[in-house]
Amino acid sequence: MHVDDAIRSRKSVRRFLPDPVSRDTLAHIIEVAGRAPSGNNIQPWQVHVVAGEALHRLSAAILAAFDSGEEHQPEYTYYPTQWFEPYRERRQRCGYGLYETLGIRREDKARRHEQMRRNFLFFDAPVAMIVTIDRRLETGSYMDAGMLIQSLMTAARGQGLHTCAQAALAWYHRIIRAQLGLADSELVLCAIAVGHEAPEAPENHFITEREPVENVATFHGFETD
Repeated sequence: MHVDDAIRSRKSVRRFLPDPVSRDTLAHIIEVAGRAPSGNNIQPWQVHVVAGEALHRLSAAILAAFDSGEEHQPEYTYYPTQWFEPYRERRQRCGYGLYETLGIRREDKARRHEQMRRNFLFFDAPVAMIVTIDRRLETGSYMDAGMLIQSLMTAARGQGLHTCAQAALAWYHRIIRAQLGLADSELVLCAIAVGHEAPEAPENHFITEREPVENVATFHGFETD
């Protein structure tokens, strides 16, 4: 698969088939993604690959906390406390578009809650990757980790697989830490669900828009036509 095709065909898959993914395939994806750049090549990341009974136990523990209404918070701030444009409108368009695709009305809190709950089933994926970063590092290493995450998802497309990056799992870092025996220095960034797309699922036909080049790039020093 050409790298352009891998990047363009990557999307957030929210329903997976139960088909397993081999350890060798996952190791290959991580090896390829490990070529992601990092400042001074410090490679500040760790990837915990979870499948089978370990994944079922992790999912069950997180779901129990979610269903109980326990208060959980991530160890880093992902979103702003106050939204503003153009980001508020983009966020709303994404959320409303997904719910519309699923036939979930805005006022249907029960179905919205159930869709949120599916995050913690990893959308039925047979594999979850938990990406962590050494908490003693600084902001630049978060940039490095982001490049690894993108590379993992792109490399998965090269193997005919799909993914969904899940920041929602960062809220349950204490449970993940206990379940996987993470080192104290590891800060949970996100999970990535990995597997084969369920092609008939309506949620997998929802493709988010991207801003045109002229809205996000400014070219300096080029001659105009």
